[in-house]
Amino acid sequence: MTYQEATEYLFNQTPNYENQGTGGYKEGLDNSIKLDEHFGHPHEHFRSIHIAGTNGKGSVSNLIAAELQVCGYRVGLYTSPHIVDFRERIRVNGVPVSEDYVIKFVESEMDFLSSLNPTFFEITTAMAFKYFKDMDVDIAVVEVGLGGRLDCTNIITPILSIITNISLDHTQLLGNSIEQIAMEKGGIIKRGIPVVIGEAVPETRAVFDALAEEAHAPIIYAEDEQEVASFEHLPEGGYHYKCKHLGDFECELDGDFQPKNMNTLTVAMHVMVDIGYLADCIEEDNRQKISNEMNQAFKNVTKMTGLAARWQTIRKNPRVVCDTGHNPGAWQYLGKQLENVKCREMRIVFGLVEDKDIYTIMSFLPKNATYFFTKGSTKRAFPETSLKIFGEQFGLKGEAYPTVEEAYNAAMEGATSEDFIFVGGSTYVVADFLKSRI
Repeated sequence: MTYQEATEYLFNQTPNYENQGTGGYKEGLDNSIKLDEHFGHPHEHFRSIHIAGTNGKGSVSNLIAAELQVCGYRVGLYTSPHIVDFRERIRVNGVPVSEDYVIKFVESEMDFLSSLNPTFFEITTAMAFKYFKDMDVDIAVVEVGLGGRLDCTNIITPILSIITNISLDHTQLLGNSIEQIAMEKGGIIKRGIPVVIGEAVPETRAVFDALAEEAHAPIIYAEDEQEVASFEHLPEGGYHYKCKHLGDFECELDGDFQPKNMNTLTVAMHVMVDIGYLADCIEEDNRQKISNEMNQAFKNVTKMTGLAARWQTIRKNPRVVCDTGHNPGAWQYLGKQLENVKCREMRIVFGLVEDKDIYTIMSFLPKNATYFFTKGSTKRAFPETSLKIFGEQFGLKGEAYPTVEEAYNAAMEGATSEDFIFVGGSTYVVADFLKSRI
């Protein structure tokens, strides 16, 4: 079996939400528990941090992993979805799982997997936990795939749970109200385990407070702590942060939403010190030492962990930026950020998947741009011609292109160094764009 054959088996021979939508989603932890038993409960061999939320969980996961690496831990990182290569999902100290490991896992377990008929994500999660055990990691940062309560990552008992924020997304699976979605994502709260909430509104606070009280879990709201005292956007991108207790440092991650992620992260770091982690790194009487270590982690997070496509600049003349923001919560920030970009002409390569709140997302899109409507390589993609028609209802002018590559090439045609090109709307659009550049 080749690596391509192994990944094609995972993508095409198993139920896969990312390709099939709700038809590829299985509710419940039965298969995850059976897989865990089959592999000897690998998640019990390392400590973990569990991260859920509608937006920001990928950035927070990678930032925590980078800081832990700088502090000398051997760190597993499990995130989803991947953008270019399946191996992006499973990393140890930033290095993706090897092709050989993926091949051997699929080959040796195919008979068992066929008898169980698990989903793509159930298999991938089992592979990640087994790999982290085999690689003898000290701690794994585990990002929830979808929801939380019934997500197959929820078999772990972490040292810390984090919920970044809640907004309406995946409503067909998680519920139609902010309270219902908070209940699902709050399902990662474990008995006696502290939980940090990044952002909350009165409706979600009530849900989280009730869940934490029932589980006797200490609950910390990052917005109430506000560790990030101030921040300044850097000319070259990213931010300079000033914290109450952690000194000054820079982070290369760009985007208007990143300061909120950083506040969530820095509050979580204090909690980790309280429960016996990072203490050697975060000595509050040595702010310069803290600043140096956080600079080392956060100025190099993309290199250290492999994080990509978070308001990522791909080229400069013209400036081309891509971002995987794909729901109303993300576009509430992305829309404002695009409107504030100074350029001669803005060109937006844009596509969505069909299960998103298209009307709400389009209400956030800037009207002072030319659109190149397209679709990513997934069965869930919303047709580009229909997207163009929807766009016209919101005053968004442009043409439709059947592939991301064609849309991007059209956007680049005649572009000057003073223009700005954005690629996004869907993770699949960004994936096709980045693959075309390899």
